[in-house]
Amino acid sequence: MEKIRCKWSHGVNEKYTEYHDTQWGVPVHEDRELFESLVLEGAQAGLSWATILSKRDGYKKNFADFDPHKIAEFADSDLEQKLDDASIVRNKLKIFSVRKNARAFIAVQQEYGSFASYLWKFTKNSQINKSYINQSDVPVATTLSTKISNDLKRRNFTFVGPTIVYAYMQAVGLTNDHTIDCFRHKEILEHSNVK
Repeated sequence: MEKIRCKWSHGVNEKYTEYHDTQWGVPVHEDRELFESLVLEGAQAGLSWATILSKRDGYKKNFADFDPHKIAEFADSDLEQKLDDASIVRNKLKIFSVRKNARAFIAVQQEYGSFASYLWKFTKNSQINKSYINQSDVPVATTLSTKISNDLKRRNFTFVGPTIVYAYMQAVGLTNDHTIDCFRHKEILEHSNVK
């Protein structure tokens, strides 16, 4: 019997379905992975997630395997060269934002010990479990994503509006937004510290 999945994960490609089945909504507590998701969600602005997934390896290659400490040291000339690489989104603001966000990310690590400690404090270190029946019920932004967005902006992050932050919250598992008919909703619920 075929597994029931969130409707958004259907009919794009295998990589898209695999992302839904293995990563989306799984709580992430490792800083490098949290930074990777932050970079990719920012890159997605105005584009499809399928496009970003297809360029994930390009970002990994161009941005030091998502190591914020290495990226923070990139010179302007390093970033300018990346504008010619079709394996990433060739948008100057987005490319330069990766370095700016790396520096802001490091500042948060220095203040909180880890970015994970900072981020998860917004949910009191527990995943928020939602029970959406239809994909159309899932919001694109919430009061909490707006709160996190405002705090990130205050800390000099860019490409972190409330909608991008909510997509980020979903991606790194601050919230379990798999619809209740999706097989992953229950799996994540059983393996997460749920609030």
